[in-house]
Amino acid sequence: MATRAKAAAVAVQVPQTREDCAAMIRALGDAQRVLQRRVGAMNDAIAEITDQAAPEIEAQKKAVESLVQGIQTYAEANRAALTEGNKVKFANLVTGEVSWRQRPPSCAVRGAEAVVETLKRLGLGRFVRTKEEVNKEAILNEPAAVAGVAGLTIVSGVEDFIVTPFEQEVGVA
Repeated sequence: MATRAKAAAVAVQVPQTREDCAAMIRALGDAQRVLQRRVGAMNDAIAEITDQAAPEIEAQKKAVESLVQGIQTYAEANRAALTEGNKVKFANLVTGEVSWRQRPPSCAVRGAEAVVETLKRLGLGRFVRTKEEVNKEAILNEPAAVAGVAGLTIVSGVEDFIVTPFEQEVGVA
């Protein structure tokens, strides 16, 4: 029998008067400031832990890098023996495995505009991608022209509700 978890209902306080609403906005400001202080304290603690751990982490990274380089040097020098005369691309060494993997081909492009022009000039336009997409900005500028087009919906008149508790800014000299 499957059980269904019910979502906890959230009790929402609704002010009944203008004064209640002003008091709730003040409470909102207080809650936001407490939240900001807590997040700030958390970030300070993370920064302190990071600063304390950074030297050891860097030393460990260098140790790992050195070990990998040493293992790679040995494996490259003994590749034929480790791979049964290059029949396989890995070697199991009891405590771990070394392997060689061929990366798939990749294409790097420097100066894309010049490359595109050169490909077109040489009759190699099949290697140039043309991307067509709906111009939303143009549609929003002329919504009447696209009225009735299936798949297009112009959304307007959406209103967001924003509560901004007043805060005093404290300048740091």
